[in-house]
Amino acid sequence: MSQLKHLLAQHNVSVPEDFLEKIGQYKALLEKWNKIHNLTGAKTLQQIDQFILDAVIPITFLPSVAKAMDIGTGAGFPGMILAIALPQTHFTLVEPLSKRASFLQFVKADLGLSNVDVKALRAEQLVSEPYDLITSRAVTDTEMLLKLSEPFCSEGTLLLFYKGEKVYDEIDETLDYKIIEAENRHYLLIKR
Repeated sequence: MSQLKHLLAQHNVSVPEDFLEKIGQYKALLEKWNKIHNLTGAKTLQQIDQFILDAVIPITFLPSVAKAMDIGTGAGFPGMILAIALPQTHFTLVEPLSKRASFLQFVKADLGLSNVDVKALRAEQLVSEPYDLITSRAVTDTEMLLKLSEPFCSEGTLLLFYKGEKVYDEIDETLDYKIIEAENRHYLLIKR
């Protein structure tokens, strides 16, 4: 766990006191479930720590929000990790694959996360309601993410898309956006 603690300090990421303990539980569950269900491509603890760091770096630049949605949460990146790091924010984790949604539901119960709702649906199947923040990582291109997010946006909604270097090819210059670059990730932040 000390590697993750070191990485968080190195990137000035401030997390709640119980974050590392809960992340330890999350990692143990992920390792166990991943052997059977192949939930994520991250197989080593080092890769998982990198995915966790990648998920939480945005808390260094995001404003405080009450209600967030993560489209295509997968094994928990970034939605579940952000929910653990931001207990005051209510997260709706949208994951259509039942084995991943079941894992997320299990993590929610095991860690006692009252700020998490898991929806085993596609984003298009959800009832339209506004969110303060919508996140997504490794789901689809920016244009498609904008379409998927539209029913959940109101004025001021922030969209945070976890992208690679190709983000510059995908950006619509008419949007109110900024790109925050980190070591292995580009964070595309769009304000509606």
